[in-house]
Amino acid sequence: MKKILMLVAIAGLCLSAEAAKKKKAAPEPVQPVCTQWTPEQARAWWADKEWPVGCCFVPSYAVNQFEMWQDETFNLPVLDKEFGLCEELGFNLVRIYLHEKLWWADAEGFKKKIDKVLECCASHGLKVTFTFCTNGGSEQELGPQPGPKPGIHGGGRWCCSPSTEMMNNPELWPQFKAYLQDILRTYGNDDRILYWCLQNEPENIKKGRDPLEWMKALYQWAWEVRPSQPLSSPVWQRPGYNGATTKLDEILVALGWSDIITFHCYYGPAELETFIKMLSRFHRPMVCQEYMGRTLGSTFEFCMPILKREKVGALNWGLVEGKCKYRYPWGHKPEQGEPEIWFHSIFWEDYTPWRESEIVFIKAETADKTVAGKKAKYPIDK
Repeated sequence: MKKILMLVAIAGLCLSAEAAKKKKAAPEPVQPVCTQWTPEQARAWWADKEWPVGCCFVPSYAVNQFEMWQDETFNLPVLDKEFGLCEELGFNLVRIYLHEKLWWADAEGFKKKIDKVLECCASHGLKVTFTFCTNGGSEQELGPQPGPKPGIHGGGRWCCSPSTEMMNNPELWPQFKAYLQDILRTYGNDDRILYWCLQNEPENIKKGRDPLEWMKALYQWAWEVRPSQPLSSPVWQRPGYNGATTKLDEILVALGWSDIITFHCYYGPAELETFIKMLSRFHRPMVCQEYMGRTLGSTFEFCMPILKREKVGALNWGLVEGKCKYRYPWGHKPEQGEPEIWFHSIFWEDYTPWRESEIVFIKAETADKTVAGKKAKYPIDK
């Protein structure tokens, strides 16, 4: 019996030693590439930048990203006219959406049109931020686009990016990686681009599209290229505000992995100021990448002075009313008729202002951008 017990003990020791040997010999896990800017690097980049102020831009002729960019509908004269309106308002930044299906169909042709847009924007003193991905919208295909749904905010034809199938299937991710990295390599040192928006409103989950792991991959792919412009993904709402469902894992990546902080706020000045105060603790430059929903208290008159005081970038949604009908509020129904107060947009389709006094106010606020941040209540460098 003693011999048997001794043999069992020896065998156990040998197995333990072999297991330890295997464990020691196992390869180290691959560490993710991370070249996120430090807060100090981000603030150094921001120091000589003019206060960014402008709009989220969808041309009046387009019901979605495809109609903006496809050969059959791409309209440079209209773009030139509408970018000219931005210049007249004193804007210096526009935010524009891209879409991977346009690149897959004709990568070089798509980039040639991007070149034309960047050139046109530069001629009007505008820099650009491009957005790659968004949960909003539906699964549209290239080709002639259906007309807008009447009386519906956005026209109901916006395109999500990527497809739900791709977002939920990592085996398909290399296709998107190729597109993202080609765009970043092509324009990663182009000073006409202010920054890149990787994933729009990640915690605004729709139709089962949870982009947490997808967004992590986006940052890894972008870090492999490491463009000279900053990378960001905007927070949808202040956690918990107005009943918002807090998804801290998405927010952790959006705020913790970005070079600069971007956020959206369609509520009144008190909420805007609270959000800025909260985000200032990251000690990074900030851009309010979407605001101005008039019937929610988010107006130029109420919000633009706060954003200017803090030198927080200011991008309202909408410029010229067109196919997307952004004057209608979220949830509007056709039978409700025309809204007395527009939700978004500044100009009618004929380029006359919806409200002339608003134009006067915007021009007054944008006339001297050098004072932005001089009297900030929530400085990011302290």
